[in-house]
Amino acid sequence: MPNPITHTGGCLCGAIRFTATGPALKPHTCSCKMCQRHSGALTTVWVEFPTDAVAWTGPGGAPATYRSSDGSSRAFCPTCGSTLGAIDDEPVIALLIGTFDNSATPDLVPTAHSYTGGKPKWWHVSVRTS
Repeated sequence: MPNPITHTGGCLCGAIRFTATGPALKPHTCSCKMCQRHSGALTTVWVEFPTDAVAWTGPGGAPATYRSSDGSSRAFCPTCGSTLGAIDDEPVIALLIGTFDNSATPDLVPTAHSYTGGKPKWWHVSVRTS
């Protein structure tokens, strides 16, 4: 049996670290107002993993959360404030690609852009279409 894909990453200060095992699911960008306010960026870039595929491995344990909607909580480091992603009720953990140690792997390339109406007309986002 081949070894599963393993991704690692964490926050700016290193207190919150994660290991995500298996292929990243639904790599996409998002320009909704909630993502913009959560990240401070016009567009976020996300991938999803089943909750049981993510382990919080740093000395800070699991990230702090803020309940942002009926189905999701935003995750962040309580020490440095870094945005890490969202912990959904589905159960899914969506991680921001910028938090990964190596964001150049093929399964992290976004293939869709959601909530495009929230981005300014001058902001252009490219996603892989093939």
